[in-house]
Amino acid sequence: MTTTLRHGDRSQAVLILQKNLNRHGAKLVPDGHYGDATETAVRAYQVKVGLVADGVAGTKTQASLAGGDCAQLLRNSDLVAAAERLEVPLASIYAVNEVESKGKGFLDNGKPVILFERHVMYRQLAKVRHTGDDPAEIKRHADELAATNTALVNPKAGGYIGGTAEHQRLAMARQIDDTAALESASWGAFQIMGYHWERLGYASVQAFVAAMSAGESQQFDAFTRFIESDPVLHKALKARKWAEFARLYNGPDYLRNLYDTKLQRAYERHAGCECGQGEAA
Repeated sequence: MTTTLRHGDRSQAVLILQKNLNRHGAKLVPDGHYGDATETAVRAYQVKVGLVADGVAGTKTQASLAGGDCAQLLRNSDLVAAAERLEVPLASIYAVNEVESKGKGFLDNGKPVILFERHVMYRQLAKVRHTGDDPAEIKRHADELAATNTALVNPKAGGYIGGTAEHQRLAMARQIDDTAALESASWGAFQIMGYHWERLGYASVQAFVAAMSAGESQQFDAFTRFIESDPVLHKALKARKWAEFARLYNGPDYLRNLYDTKLQRAYERHAGCECGQGEAA
């Protein structure tokens, strides 16, 4: 498993990183210390290959240095375009990408990262979707499915397996109801729930899933739409009210997980760096 390397780290892994950067044109003294010079070299390499220029050598940057395929990965130009679209500093976009992203939008088998929520499946099955639907009958049907498929349809959250197995859970749920199942999973690096598809401007949940399966750029576009379509969340981001943004996006547990502090620190670290700012022009 690749270890994410960042400013302040001291290790053999940093030494290897420095040597790899030198092979790509950097002129570092390989000493195993991830200092200012190494961070600058990482940013320069990221800008050169189009990756997010955050100065952090994560899985994607290290894979690229080793010659890996970056076709599905989030591009720095995606973040630059989002900063312009949302009318916020690039450092703010770097911060929310760093803190709110799971890091990778795809599993090793090429499928998007998902988490199937059985309690959402129950809710979506019980949802009145068409004029003339009988709410009582729809709920009765959802209750029947919950009684016979507790791992997939359940008023209570749970049943998580993680990784590729979540796709197996989703596949079984799709046999019950394709639309409800796709709406009941969170998708991609930013774990956007499928039921947001209409609010985010997609033609259907199937179209949303197709976009989430195409690449991290499309996943980040959904994240941008999510912020853009919520005026209060967007206002908090514009004002850099990190506690308010974290509360709205992460829920009440944001304090326990220090999301607001992480966002503030990430913003401060990236402020002043306009890496790749002209790419979206």
